[in-house]
Amino acid sequence: MLEVAQEIAKRKLGGLFVVAPKSDFKKVYEPLYPQLVSRQKIFEKGSKELLVKLAELDGAFLVGDDGTLVAFGARIKKSRALPGYGTKHAAAAGITSHLGRAQAILVSEETSWVKVFRDGKVVLEMDPEKTSASTMNKVVSFITDNDTTLLATAGVSAAIMGIMPVVVVSGTYLALKTASGVIRKGWK
Repeated sequence: MLEVAQEIAKRKLGGLFVVAPKSDFKKVYEPLYPQLVSRQKIFEKGSKELLVKLAELDGAFLVGDDGTLVAFGARIKKSRALPGYGTKHAAAAGITSHLGRAQAILVSEETSWVKVFRDGKVVLEMDPEKTSASTMNKVVSFITDNDTTLLATAGVSAAIMGIMPVVVVSGTYLALKTASGVIRKGWK
């Protein structure tokens, strides 16, 4: 999903992907368009380009934790306003706070930055233009496993103390807003 988000950002488009168990999506969205894609796995050949093209439409992508595209162009019913941000941010914050197992990947149209939401909060922001493949792998590990390797390899002991909310890894700017909480949780 992060590769797709990176491609969408490079094309100066916006997008929202919500990943959760398929059964969790019941009654939290409504489709804005007829759903012409069925049982499409996001990892199948050709899916990346399809998702990038569909990102031009309004609405969110809902993806099951098994990689199945549940819906595209979906209006999230569980939004929560974030002052200073638009509807995609509100949808990402709302759905991830409502569905405990959900994660949202948002591509901002204004900044072309990729943001990851968990529990209604931004846990990571990155500039995809400056993110290498090796850093992207570390980001994926951080997102999926709450892995602290990303921070350890960056040598950011200040983040543990909650002093420095910004991390630079191999020239890439990453804002890890809950990094100190994740690290403390991982050490307990």
